[in-house]
Amino acid sequence: MMNDSVNASSLAPQRSLRLSKSKFLAGLQCHKRLHLEIYQPQLATPPDVGTQAILDMGTEVGELARKRFPGGRLVTAGYRQTEAALAQTAMYLADPAVPAIFEAAIMADDVLIRVDVLERVCAAEGEITGWRLIEVKSSTKVKDVHLEDLSLQYYVLVRAGLPVIGSHLMHVNTGYHYSGGEIDLAKLFAMQDLSTAVLDRQETVVDRLSAMKAMVLRPEPPAIEPDQHCLTPYECPFWAHCTKQKPARWIFHLPGTKHVVNQLAEQGVTTIDQIPDGTKLSLAQRRVKDNAEWVSEKLNAALQTVRFPVHHLDFETVMLAVPRFAGTRPYQAVPMQWSNHIEQESGELVHHEFLHAEGTDPRKPLAEALLDSLGSKGSICVYSPYEKSVIEQLAEVLPEWRVALRALVKRLWDLHPIVRDHYYHPDFDGSYSLKEVLPALVPSLGYSDLGIQEGGHAAREYYRMVFVESDWIERARIQEALLAYCKRDTLALVELRRMLGEKAKSR
Repeated sequence: MMNDSVNASSLAPQRSLRLSKSKFLAGLQCHKRLHLEIYQPQLATPPDVGTQAILDMGTEVGELARKRFPGGRLVTAGYRQTEAALAQTAMYLADPAVPAIFEAAIMADDVLIRVDVLERVCAAEGEITGWRLIEVKSSTKVKDVHLEDLSLQYYVLVRAGLPVIGSHLMHVNTGYHYSGGEIDLAKLFAMQDLSTAVLDRQETVVDRLSAMKAMVLRPEPPAIEPDQHCLTPYECPFWAHCTKQKPARWIFHLPGTKHVVNQLAEQGVTTIDQIPDGTKLSLAQRRVKDNAEWVSEKLNAALQTVRFPVHHLDFETVMLAVPRFAGTRPYQAVPMQWSNHIEQESGELVHHEFLHAEGTDPRKPLAEALLDSLGSKGSICVYSPYEKSVIEQLAEVLPEWRVALRALVKRLWDLHPIVRDHYYHPDFDGSYSLKEVLPALVPSLGYSDLGIQEGGHAAREYYRMVFVESDWIERARIQEALLAYCKRDTLALVELRRMLGEKAKSR
């Protein structure tokens, strides 16, 4: 039988500075980031609630993926318990009865990795032929960063003495239609063989590791200017630290394509105010450069196209990697809440709201309440095409209300293009998102006093309320916070319309 144990050196603790796959990926983005993560991690900005929700979803997907490998064993030692993790992994590697190892800890060449799934592959006679490396991701397709991740893991496994016969990415399949009952794991997950691409990158892994190891031995981080690379493939956690000394009108803050920004930076332009006259800029970039309030002469006419009673509508949705409701797909946006502020021509304001607080499919009761609130008259003010897409999806799955729901689409009145085409304030900083527009025009109506302040946080808290939390007091607290957040969104639309009307009249 082939010896399936790893080299002794790969399981022994090392005294020298070690890298890990997360640090390797950090180094690929920026050597300065890698140096800071090792020596000054306290300078990093903690993940916001939206990012944390994505991380939590990844954990859930990873745990579910293990069920695809019955009999597999989990290395329970934590990420800081290196010696214990290496020893536990060695024990499972030596046991032919273990078909797969989850979170296997392997070290070679001063690089420590934890492998999502290390699957034992045996011939018909029971002899091991090798190991299949499987990386599990909650994403829906192969990304370049995944190939880099797998390439490093393959490099370490081979140098640790393990025969690797394949490198695969296991990711969520958005084509899976959940019909209820038990999740079909074979359909929920797609498995892609990336062995050839991983082998092609092995030479670059060697060169990159060598450069990173030399760099981290230096006492100071390399002098690398913040740029577009800081945001690719994800925003660097040290972005705030590296940009804190930049001027308020730093050239990188110019909106739109960064091609223009890079060209200007190469010419020595450091601030937006230094952009030479005659530089070809988009309309949004020009407004940022001018740094002045602008009111279109057509703003009032655009605002007058609204019809009373004006409904101000906002949805909150939840996008589950693992679908919970029959007839949905992974990451499908399922509406579970709405708010509607109704303004009469007299100025009278009435508020309606809906929140499905149970772990059942919210779409039918939500749509029924929505149709009752919106009635058949008046414009429906929104601030993006999102509400339209939600209503159209509801019409597809609820045939009994299809005609009524499609009639709502004809009444939608989007405030976003009106602001974009007819008004600009310097505090927008080139962005027309509601979170930027509202503080500039209605500074008294922000979100800082709320327990939930953005959509990603709302989705995460909703999931926790209906699927995780058992304490009824905490569930009630979350429900109150969700209602307050969604209510603020539609009140913001009311006040934004009113303020724009005043701007138009005072022009």
